[in-house]
Amino acid sequence: MKYNDIRRKSRKITVGSIAIGGDSPIAIQSMTNTDTHDKNATIEQIKLLAERGCDIVRITVPDISAADTIYAIKESGVTVPIVADIHFDYKVALRCAEVGVDKIRINPGNIGDDDRVKAVCRACSLAGIPIRIGVNGGSLEKNILAKYGAPTPEALCESAMYHVGLLEKFDFNDIVISMKASNPYNMIKANRMLSQMCDYPLHLGVTEAGSRQIGALKSAVGIGSLLCDGIGDTIRVSLTDKPEFEADAAKDILRAVGIEGQCGMDIVSCPTCGRTKIDLISLVAEFEEAAKREGLTSLPIKVALMGCVVNGPGEAREADIGIAGGKGEAVLIKRGEICRKLAEENIVKELIEEIKNTYV
Repeated sequence: MKYNDIRRKSRKITVGSIAIGGDSPIAIQSMTNTDTHDKNATIEQIKLLAERGCDIVRITVPDISAADTIYAIKESGVTVPIVADIHFDYKVALRCAEVGVDKIRINPGNIGDDDRVKAVCRACSLAGIPIRIGVNGGSLEKNILAKYGAPTPEALCESAMYHVGLLEKFDFNDIVISMKASNPYNMIKANRMLSQMCDYPLHLGVTEAGSRQIGALKSAVGIGSLLCDGIGDTIRVSLTDKPEFEADAAKDILRAVGIEGQCGMDIVSCPTCGRTKIDLISLVAEFEEAAKREGLTSLPIKVALMGCVVNGPGEAREADIGIAGGKGEAVLIKRGEICRKLAEENIVKELIEEIKNTYV
């Protein structure tokens, strides 16, 4: 799928060195879970997240002193853009703008009166810092919650556009919007609605999604559905686990959706049945580990590992390279052509070598 062929047309904003929206690649985000006051721990986690594929990293900034961590982050050589997550205290936002954060995440409605919102808009405008409006199902304004009776998609959209209006009042348009809910259905419907209301870039995520397995599944449903609609410019998978697993899951979602140029290696393999005469389950696991070890998973190729000759050659024909199993052996297939037979014990080794010789 060529994502830009179906993609919603959004304006482009810049977060440090990363562009969001327009025809830019889908940016992967995560958030540190260290105490931001612990500069060394926060810096190390940011570096780890960048190594795992994060394009943008968010840190919580609960007070003025935590904002000074941004100095240390920049001085440490970290180049990944940093987002300051701020609630209630507009002075913290002003300080973050002063020390050079790359983006600020606030809800304009909870930082005070118009003068405070205006001050933040002015500081961000002067520094070229975009603002992400973050709307969550669990933190809607009381009047909106009372109007709809629950954090419905309509309520989320009304809250988002209310906050957008607060910034636009002061001619601030360098905006990204996120609307998140713990229920993927609500999150999907809300973002579909909002995508028709404005052209600001949309940050996708299912909030409070849960632990690693169920959280990744909920995120895949929510984020993946919207990406398949052409909606979404940056994504964050929220897991009750180590942040680096969020980056891994985000990459898996992009890979599963098949967004051209971003998904890396797409591995297709059959579920096995009584016709399967090789240990395909172990073989696929071995191949995935070998591809990761050899640094091949970022290659934009499709690899097919099929268990038998019924569907195997046909499925592998659609791949760049692959194998179809037989009894104690497999055939190597490249771009639809059968090349040679492989002994079962050498399948992964020879497939890896063929990929390296052909695509690296």
